[in-house]
Amino acid sequence: MDSTHASRLIVLDTETTGLSTKDGNRILEIGCVELIDRRLTGNNFHVYINPQRDSEEGALRVHGITTEFLADKPIFSEIAQTFLNYIHGAELIIHNAPFDVGFLNYELVDLLKLPPLESICTIFDTLADAKKRFPSQRNNLDALCKRYDVNNTHRELHGALLDAQILADVFLKMTGGQFSLMNESENAAQNVIASTQNIVRTLANRASLPILRCSNEELLAHEARLDTIKGCVWRL
Repeated sequence: MDSTHASRLIVLDTETTGLSTKDGNRILEIGCVELIDRRLTGNNFHVYINPQRDSEEGALRVHGITTEFLADKPIFSEIAQTFLNYIHGAELIIHNAPFDVGFLNYELVDLLKLPPLESICTIFDTLADAKKRFPSQRNNLDALCKRYDVNNTHRELHGALLDAQILADVFLKMTGGQFSLMNESENAAQNVIASTQNIVRTLANRASLPILRCSNEELLAHEARLDTIKGCVWRL
């Protein structure tokens, strides 16, 4: 499915208790933003999940979601079917998809013995796409926001729904062509301005220079030099 033309897209982000499922880390928040024909619908999906464990210190610093806050939230198995129904048949837009998909499949496949995410959705990784567009550059979400002029000043901590909303904005600009067209136009305009300024400076400098005329001897020497050049095109 072509992510630039797919009719239903779901921009998805998760927050987790840590970086690796191998350490028993779990999902504690899912945020999804729906796009139909590349337009935001407002039909979003957002849920906090009791991961049944504490967050690692590093993860807690990133998302700020405490064990106490999550204590009365549903566990993953209680929201799994609602989540699957919501995303079914859509194309998922995810930044660094292997991370989120790995955690989701850990919950779905390893813990609940359900089919993997890829069996009901296609997946578009905006990080992989950005690396192709901008090799050897930083391509995290903050860097892409700056590159595509997406306002993320309200993002003090990571949150799944907020990050999904920001990524939706980035994705639309990244795949819509506005960025390259805008920059080409800006560069062209800047080049014209720079060239005009150079011409003005050159003419101003020339106007202040004294006019030096050749002597008859210099003109004769010049003509003699031109006589030695076959097919000379500098003579009037």
